Parts: sequence; C-alpha cells; structure tokens
Amino acid sequence: MIKEKIISAYEEMAEKYNELIERKPHNAYYDRPNTLDLLPEVAGKTVLDAACGPGKYAEILLSRGADVTGFDISPTMIQLAQQRNQGRGTFLVHDLSMPFDPFENESFDIVLCALALHYVEDWTLTIQEFCRVLKPKGTLVISIEHPFSEYNYFKSTRYFEVEHVKCTWNGFGKPIEVNSYRRPLSECLLPLTDNGFYIDRLIEPKPTAEFERLDPKHFKELNNFPGFMCIRAVKR
Repeated sequence: MIKEKIISAYEEMAEKYNELIERKPHNAYYDRPNTLDLLPEVAGKTVLDAACGPGKYAEILLSRGADVTGFDISPTMIQLAQQRNQGRGTFLVHDLSMPFDPFENESFDIVLCALALHYVEDWTLTIQEFCRVLKPKGTLVISIEHPFSEYNYFKSTRYFEVEHVKCTWNGFGKPIEVNSYRRPLSECLLPLTDNGFYIDRLIEPKPTAEFERLDPKHFKELNNFPGFMCIRAVKR
C-alpha cells in the first residue's frame, strides 16, 4: 500500500532529515519562516503540531510559550521530536488521515500542519478533525506543495484529478522513493471551506535571503515560480 511506502521512506530518512532540518534551504529558509509568519501569538496557547516530523516547529513554538502536542506517522520521527524537546511538549505516533481519537473536541487554539497534507489522498476527514479539535474561532495554518508546481513537476496530464505520484529524493544521504498525492487548486481550498473554515490569508511564499547563499539555483527558481503555498484558515 502507498501509506506503508510513505512510512517506510520517512523511517529510512528520519535521522538524516533531523540532522539537516536546521539548515536545509527548502525547510529552514522557505517553508518555515513563511509558515510561522501566518501564526497568531502563541504564548499561553494550546497548539497541535500535526505531522510534526522531528519536532523543529514544536521546538520553536515551545520557546515562544506555547503548550504543544505533536504527532507523526513515523515512530522514529516521534522519538527524534521527544529527544529534541527534552521532555517539553507531548508527542505521539498517529496517522494524519485517521480520526484524531486521542484529542478532545475544542481542545486546541491553533493547529499547524506543515508540508504533510500531500501524503493524504482525501483531505475531508483530516480537515473535519482539524475543525473538531479547534476551539471556536481557532486558527489552522497549513503549508503544502503548490498545485501548479506539482502539476508541472510531475508532468501531469490530468490536472483536475487527485492522483498518486512519486519521485526520488536525493538530499538525505541516499536515494529514497517518496510517494504522495498531487491535486488541483480546488482540492486544496474546497476541503477547508466545505468543512468549517474560512480562508483568512493565502500566500505563495518566496525564499529568504539566507536561501540564496546555500542554493542559488533554487533561490532563483522560487523567486520566479512558487514551490509551496501557505494558508491560514479560521474556524467558523
């Protein structure tokens, strides 16, 4: 199954991913600063870091005074998140595409989900669960692969479909096949507006200046065409 392949890929790359998370340009100087800019004040707030990876976002949010709970489908990523945050925060293994049974209704002020929803074929349940666990007028912040960039990258001929795609990542020590789902723009926005949210802000981010020093080629590309998209939505 595709899900097992996704888990296997992240288990295989987890240690190297964690090692590079501080400085890998697409994470450190493209996704993270732009996604963090969409968050409201987090001090004293409860935050769910959905698909938390090795806990870098959680580390930042904890340092800003948030009460953070994180989950990820990869057991190794959860171990790394626990190690990184040294007993601060709560981290557990859970699947983003399954009901959020560990969490009560209206238990979080903020939900953050960074670069993970493209591993979920049908967003409906996941977005419904984001809405359920958020308090009234709570904030959801997501970052995703830009649908136009994905369409071009995978040379798709079926823009309006949600389709299984795969590619090889070479930046984590050895080639690793990564499976995911490409989708049109409508399938990025309608699951939000159809399931309890209004979209407050949408940005097509640009890399920070630090990115250029480490990766001038992709810095130029990302200033000409977006690779990611960041969305802030509010629970109605």
